[in-house]
Amino acid sequence: MIVYLDTSAFVKLIIDEPGAQDVRTWFSGARRAASSVVTYAEASAALFRRERDAEPAPKRLSAWISELDSRWERTLSVPVAERTAGQLATAHGLRGMDAVQLAAAMTLRAGVRATSPSSEVAFAAFDQRLLEAAEREGFATLGRPLA
Repeated sequence: MIVYLDTSAFVKLIIDEPGAQDVRTWFSGARRAASSVVTYAEASAALFRRERDAEPAPKRLSAWISELDSRWERTLSVPVAERTAGQLATAHGLRGMDAVQLAAAMTLRAGVRATSPSSEVAFAAFDQRLLEAAEREGFATLGRPLA
């Protein structure tokens, strides 16, 4: 199985928070992991915000960024399909970046099916609306909304 991780899932590879162990299991067990090219920047920003809002800890952010780099090197980055993202935003009432993530997953799935029709791409996220949209687009989903 190929697992596509949106930013909410990708950050859980680095930070211990609810759902992190699940994401790490999916990542390590997948034949391949993938995410949108925008995920690296979004994840970096999320890590910075987490550091800014937490108790001070020397070198924590740099350690997180090192872990992000390590995970990113093992992740296929998928280009943005902006028109598809726009269509998904209006079809499913998604926020812009959520639509970008789903469009990238659809681009990935189309490429995978062209070369290996029996391969499955699962979509991992932790946002209810995004997971529901991914299911309507025919993805098996991983993750759950967190309270």
